[in-house]
Amino acid sequence: MSLLISNGTIITEKGPFAGNLFIDGEKISAIGTTPQSADRIIDATGKLVIPGGIDVHTHLNLKVGSNITADDFYSGTRAAAFGGTTTIIDFAQPEKGESLRDAFEKRLVDAKKSVVDYGLHMVIVNLPDDRLEETDEMLTAGITTFKLFTAYPNRLMADDETIFNVLRQTKRNGGLVITHAEDASMIDASVKQLLADGKIEPKYHAYSRSTTSEARAVKRVINLAKKASAPVYFVHISCSDSIEIIKQAQAEGYKVYAETCPQYLFTSLDDFGKDEITDLKYIFTPPPRDKANQELLWQALNDNTLQVVSTDHCPFNLTTKKEAAQNNFTAIPNGTPGIEHRLELIYHFGVLQKRISLNRWVELCSTNPAKLFGLYPRKGSLNVGSDADIVIWNPETKRTISASTHHMQVDHSLYEGWEIQGQAETVISRGKIIVENGIFHASAGQGKFLKRFPQ
Repeated sequence: MSLLISNGTIITEKGPFAGNLFIDGEKISAIGTTPQSADRIIDATGKLVIPGGIDVHTHLNLKVGSNITADDFYSGTRAAAFGGTTTIIDFAQPEKGESLRDAFEKRLVDAKKSVVDYGLHMVIVNLPDDRLEETDEMLTAGITTFKLFTAYPNRLMADDETIFNVLRQTKRNGGLVITHAEDASMIDASVKQLLADGKIEPKYHAYSRSTTSEARAVKRVINLAKKASAPVYFVHISCSDSIEIIKQAQAEGYKVYAETCPQYLFTSLDDFGKDEITDLKYIFTPPPRDKANQELLWQALNDNTLQVVSTDHCPFNLTTKKEAAQNNFTAIPNGTPGIEHRLELIYHFGVLQKRISLNRWVELCSTNPAKLFGLYPRKGSLNVGSDADIVIWNPETKRTISASTHHMQVDHSLYEGWEIQGQAETVISRGKIIVENGIFHASAGQGKFLKRFPQ
């Protein structure tokens, strides 16, 4: 099927221009010219034509203890599509003693419900020297990124030797280490003190995980990356302390990359204290910070200290969190929903409020994720030959975010009642319209696994 998008403002890497975009099958076949005919023509006058969003940090169908996230690969990617995201990267996590290959193949079964294209990162907790070459095998399978944690001891935390060895291996094979950076020992000491003082309510989760804890772990991992001469990427950076350390390493010429998430741009410690149920919304890790960090994060997005906005979509119902919180805050599953609202939040509060440019919005939400995570030029930009993952964005649409109308399978919204302007009106995945004027046209399994390649 051929499709012509006419008269829109097309956002390319070189800048916006008025023109036409032609799709033949799954690919973009022409830009800026009007072909003789097409099976369907969409008039995009007054609209923006942008590459589909790429969310490189999601947790769908994730089991944490006895709890499981509210969205699986069908509901989560359906919600992503409504928000203009046409590609996600989730995680495969081996059980103790399980090979990376077995974990990968098991996760592919979960992901088969996806309605948009997807990739996977591989979590590594412990990988002895005689198994490091399993990372090479994963690159052959299309997984180029390996996540390590400096937090969650006895469950996810990797020791410094493991982190260093994986960094050295990715230096050799072209992979990329991505890191959840928080200092476990500092968190453990804070938790013990808070519980000893009888401070068990949900809000104390935020006070147990300081900005110093995050920054200390960021610095430690950067030092390991320097020693290994390997690039490194940090997930969910939340505070100015970490930004300064990252900025310094970049100024020294090291390949240090990082993301932040909407929850750090729009929530803060000030949001706690309404009531314990509402406070449960803000139990995610790292936690909300002092509000002064928000504008510094925006500056870091604008000056390229941070290259990506992802969501860390990890939704647990408030009913689930409330039940888990009966004893103390340490038992509450950490995570927040957001996969549906990333593009519109960054457009409304970034572009419309002059914090970032239109092109930077597209870079942060699509082009940079594609380039860093082995998807470019197939994804992340509007070029002839690229996949026809396209969003026709209506910059004038105004609406109110609410759990009563969102498409995520979770009982609350972090942004309940917020009025925003700008919305994905038509969403196209590999040449097929999957959302149009609020109507969903895709089915489970329509998304494809994306083999990624070292960039």
